[in-house]
Amino acid sequence: MLKRLPFLCAALLALAACSHDNNTGDAAQPAAPTASSSVATTPAAASTAPASAMTANAPAAAASAATTTDNTPPANAAPAVAAAPFVDDGKWVEGKDYVRIEPAQPKLTGTSKIEVVEVFSYGCPACNAYHGTMNAMVKEMPSDAVVAFLPASFMPQENWVTLQRAYLTAQVFGAADKANDAMYAAVWDTRELSSENPNGGGLKPREALPTIEDMAKIYAKFGVDPKEFVATASSFTINTKMKRADELVKAYGVEGTPTLIIDGKYRVNPLKLGDLSKSIALTKWLVSKEAAGK
Repeated sequence: MLKRLPFLCAALLALAACSHDNNTGDAAQPAAPTASSSVATTPAAASTAPASAMTANAPAAAASAATTTDNTPPANAAPAVAAAPFVDDGKWVEGKDYVRIEPAQPKLTGTSKIEVVEVFSYGCPACNAYHGTMNAMVKEMPSDAVVAFLPASFMPQENWVTLQRAYLTAQVFGAADKANDAMYAAVWDTRELSSENPNGGGLKPREALPTIEDMAKIYAKFGVDPKEFVATASSFTINTKMKRADELVKAYGVEGTPTLIIDGKYRVNPLKLGDLSKSIALTKWLVSKEAAGK
């Protein structure tokens, strides 16, 4: 298993988030944000209330199918648009609006196109708030780019590990992207997959968190047999995919979710841009920059 990095939760833009903290091994919860400060510094145990937003781990036929991945755009994606020519007018600044990953890291998928990856978790409130923007981004990507999704696991007390396992298993059955909205809804709207106590009194104990069987019920609505789903979820292949996911999250230098990775070379924190829609324009610009070999 990949050794987990320590993290610090922070509130940002009215969205909570969890980020890496290299000075402490504790997972911290965000304090209520004020006009002058958005970073929480008070540590909390894993059994306390969850972060209000997040940042930075079968049957034979199904196990065999697990060698494939489903990183295609959601079924409701619009036809890809033509790429815009690259123009550097100084609007986007390296080190401020985006970070260059040095050295560049491998892509998540085997695509020959320019890859845009969202590092996310269904258990992350900020990802839940951002996923509408992400859906819009998928529809606006040019034809020379492809969007993929990388589930993070660094908040186990909020069930991110099981949610990661569920997403990677759903990829095997071609249901991951089809069920994207439904999974967010199950965590944040109907609360059937929530890690929080129903009375709002903090997190559920570890043994009471939603299980892979619970998550299989959501994917069953998209044609996946629950028994096959659960069996595949515990396979060696899925365990290997989870390990690789954690390794890539670390290699990309992800400090929180949601985070965008463009072609393994650039990292964008959408929350730092203020207006979430700006992340679409910036990502399209970085795609055109990469396409132009700049």
